[in-house]
Amino acid sequence: MDEEVSNKILTLLDQHRIMTIATLRPDGWPQATTVGYVNEGLTLYFLCGLDSQKAENLARDDRVSLTIDHDTPQVMEITGLSMAARAQAVVDRAEAEKVLRMLPLKYPEQVSQPGPMPTPEQVRIVRVIPTVISVLDYSKGFGHTDLITC
Repeated sequence: MDEEVSNKILTLLDQHRIMTIATLRPDGWPQATTVGYVNEGLTLYFLCGLDSQKAENLARDDRVSLTIDHDTPQVMEITGLSMAARAQAVVDRAEAEKVLRMLPLKYPEQVSQPGPMPTPEQVRIVRVIPTVISVLDYSKGFGHTDLITC
């Protein structure tokens, strides 16, 4: 992967905290949901309810699509990324605890909120590994994307 594009991807991941992730419902229709995430390099993690629709969808089909972006005042300032990825539940206790320790670093405001962070038994922690990343950067031209296969 080109170093400039790699740095752009990591910068976008580090600058943002929410993503829209689409899973596949039983009837085949995509279901898009906004979730918070943390990342370690290109690997993303998010939490969802143990019995949530996302968890059920992912148990059937681990393919996901996601977007990470933000609003801009000018069309030609749009940047963001989308990914085709595989998502798996984190079952290793040490990895799950590591992800839960990463959350307050990305969400420092949460630390001051009442109530403890969930435990690995209370939530589904999902690891997202990209297979294809599309980096959108309108400053390089309307609709410009760099497509990376992982």
